[in-house]
Amino acid sequence: MTLKAARVNAGLTQKEAAKELGVSYQTLSRYEKNPKLVTVETILKMCDLYHTNLESLFLQ
Repeated sequence: MTLKAARVNAGLTQKEAAKELGVSYQTLSRYEKNPKLVTVETILKMCDLYHTNLESLFLQ
């Protein structure tokens, strides 16, 4: 699952998710395009916010 798909499945817009994660929506957009840029702390927040786990986000 991609970061974008996880966000969409959680029913969140980029702006909503970015606000909850404490980043700008432009930063979240960059993360969705290149997940290698995301910090571990933000990844863990994403898992919580998107109601998913690390394996679902990064293992295909």
